[in-house]
Amino acid sequence: MPTDCLFREDSYLKECSATLAGLSDAGGIVLDRTIFYAASGGQPGDRGALRTATGDTIIIANAGYSDREKTEIAHLPVSLGGLTLKNGEPVHASIDWELRYARMRMHTALHLLSAVLPYPVTGGAVGEQEGRLDFDIQEAGLDKDEITARLAEMIASDADLRARWITDAELAAKPELIKTMSVKPPMGSGRVRLIEIAGYDLQPCG
Repeated sequence: MPTDCLFREDSYLKECSATLAGLSDAGGIVLDRTIFYAASGGQPGDRGALRTATGDTIIIANAGYSDREKTEIAHLPVSLGGLTLKNGEPVHASIDWELRYARMRMHTALHLLSAVLPYPVTGGAVGEQEGRLDFDIQEAGLDKDEITARLAEMIASDADLRARWITDAELAAKPELIKTMSVKPPMGSGRVRLIEIAGYDLQPCG
């Protein structure tokens, strides 16, 4: 079943209540809603914990999509420790916020890097201490110091950042918003989340 992705509406949520909806084929725990970001677009899934109504704690090592359409998120436990989970059982979910926030900051910095270097993006990775973007650049000769200085200037400006939504049809009419060649924007639900860094960048980001 599709998971209600609360993190798309509020990236700063650290915990939430949810209901167990089932187990994925790989043994991941599926909830009706979640604050756990699922591995996607080069960013790893969140870590954290689920606490059951009986007080048991399940450590979550990662979160990922369990279906091809990327509508259902499975929370992968380190171990269930013999626990038997039942559909409809309430749980309390919490994420490792320090880790998530570090990745959020890195992810945003890479959005700015894609604004400094206006080339198609062919790949990338987001970590808590370092990140990477791969570009399709026809000619070399880029000045690393100049790129670094421009990126530092953007970060220091502390520009407003906000999420907003457009329809699938609106995105299809504005293909210039799509910078990634290897990862498709999260379309199919009827609307697409955009991240806007005021004055610098606007692109789909799920």
